[in-house]
Amino acid sequence: MKILYVVNDANFFLSHRLPLGLTALQQGHEVVVAAAPDTGEGGLAGHGLRYVPVPMSRSGFNPVDELTTYQRLKELYRREQPDLVHHVTIKPVLYGSAAARRIGVAAVVNAVPGMGFMFTRRGFRAAVLRTLINSMYRFALRHPNMRVIFQNSEDMRGFIGHAIVHRERAVLIRGSGVVLDAFTPEAAPPPPITFLMVARMLRDKGVYEFARAAAQVQAAHPQWRFLMAGDVDQGNPSSLTTAELQAMQAEYGVEWLGHVQDVAALMQQVHVVCLPTYREGLPKTLLEASAAGRPMVGTDIAGCREVIAQGVTGLLVPPRVVQPLADAMRTLGEDEGMRQRFGRAAREKAEAVFSVDDVVEHTFRVYRELCGT
Repeated sequence: MKILYVVNDANFFLSHRLPLGLTALQQGHEVVVAAAPDTGEGGLAGHGLRYVPVPMSRSGFNPVDELTTYQRLKELYRREQPDLVHHVTIKPVLYGSAAARRIGVAAVVNAVPGMGFMFTRRGFRAAVLRTLINSMYRFALRHPNMRVIFQNSEDMRGFIGHAIVHRERAVLIRGSGVVLDAFTPEAAPPPPITFLMVARMLRDKGVYEFARAAAQVQAAHPQWRFLMAGDVDQGNPSSLTTAELQAMQAEYGVEWLGHVQDVAALMQQVHVVCLPTYREGLPKTLLEASAAGRPMVGTDIAGCREVIAQGVTGLLVPPRVVQPLADAMRTLGEDEGMRQRFGRAAREKAEAVFSVDDVVEHTFRVYRELCGT
């Protein structure tokens, strides 16, 4: 087959979907990756993946730009004639699905992500845009030979319940998986107790909540450390600036590391992984923390609940609120036995549920069902 992956950011494909592309190549399929230019596409060639550019903004809604993206996707599908198109993230799903139906692409897979910043924003404008996006989903997801992959069961039930997608076309595959061998569950390091948040530096990831909770905890435990690993994201309206993060370090006593290439090695140096995010599909950070055998603190939302079992692998706290987060961090920091129990249970769950091999196998089963192979 010729399989065409459509994403808005090539770096996202490399970090979240590369095992799918490599497996397709190994099975003898032709693989093409379409993404916006200047998003890290240079890294694709080294893996034997052919890249084609398609204009696609990662955020915002400019009618002229969106129509251009839709038209270019139609041109792309007409030119490439793929046997199967796999769309990842919101705009590829919305515009790519409609374009694939119009051009007559034989099979379509849509991976619905976490709903993104538009679904965490408050106010009238955000509510109107959410209604519009849900209507667009309902229109786009009408391809006659299609599956829609959800990362968590609550999002899947929501789409089915609101008649956006039919039950028989919905598939639950928990995230992009994690390479278990890359995350060795080693014993925790010696003190000081160290907390880690790995995420893009977005307000919607709970960066401010993490920093403010850290300041509260440090009042009782001044020797403890609080690390934030991740880069700013200039294409996202929720992103903090470098200046804001530098000021946050001075005000709250956190340490911003910027982008960290070797997250597995970093997790071996910490005791607890935190993610106080507002909304997720299935957070890769928590999958990696589970594989590393680290206890977790996350928000009590759909995506985090898929990974963190309350009182078993970690602690869940309300989103957007600082005090419960600080309390949970202090509880885990002060209780070594709890950290060890949670860490062992987290690794066991990662082995049972979140292996990247299982994710790839399940996804290719979907491909075979659609293509009759």
